[in-house]
Amino acid sequence: MFDSYNRRINYLRISVTDRCNLRCTYCMPAEGIPLMQHSDILSFEEIMEVVDAAVTLGVDKVRITGGEPLVRKGIVNLIEMIASKPGIQDLGMTTNGQLLQQFAQPLKDAGLHRINVSLDTLNPGKYRQITRGGEIDKVLKGIEAAVKSGLSPVKINCVIVKSSSEPDAIEVAEYGKKLGLQVRFIRQMDLEKGEFYIVDGGSGGDCSTCNRLRLTANGMIKPCLFNDMEYNVREHGAHKALQLALGNKPSCGTVNKHGEFYNIGG
Repeated sequence: MFDSYNRRINYLRISVTDRCNLRCTYCMPAEGIPLMQHSDILSFEEIMEVVDAAVTLGVDKVRITGGEPLVRKGIVNLIEMIASKPGIQDLGMTTNGQLLQQFAQPLKDAGLHRINVSLDTLNPGKYRQITRGGEIDKVLKGIEAAVKSGLSPVKINCVIVKSSSEPDAIEVAEYGKKLGLQVRFIRQMDLEKGEFYIVDGGSGGDCSTCNRLRLTANGMIKPCLFNDMEYNVREHGAHKALQLALGNKPSCGTVNKHGEFYNIGG
């Protein structure tokens, strides 16, 4: 499917939860966030209705995000459901890695193709400070388990302040090179101020080639991360909500005054 700017839209990012087991300083406040009501969160069946509709419209790539997707109960079952859908050619996930060691092989067996793991520093103390309590050893063991399971590619998402030449970023790049991993550097962004940048080592942030729509955990189809537009799948139905998002996808991001990375999925 193509939007009104002739961009081929074939990528759906699905946030399965707003919950997370970390409190990263650039993502959410130390005290946490007001959580969505359980009844507001889409069931797996509702998510699959959106996936089914998206595939009929031309989507062949899906990425699972959160919050932290691995805290969603039954997540492996959802991966199996999506992977078994004819037409899905690329199925990935983004995770903070805290639970990845135990989930890597089950996710691969269920049909997950690839995984992105967040890692901003190799310094245990600094990692604990950035994530407000995370354990870097769990992430490193999770990455090793992902590689061993056969997930490919395994990518590292490294958040930077301004440049990939920052000391922590250089260390993460060297770590990735040593293990044969792809490293992507993501500059800190601000939804409300409309500050966003092209991902170093990826294509995210380039509005001219944007190929994605987003589904939030509570059922909103968003045509753009940096925009307040959203269409409720429970109100419109999955097919109509997707069509509305496609038809109103803007040429470029502006600002988002009502959403946050933790409940949209980045």
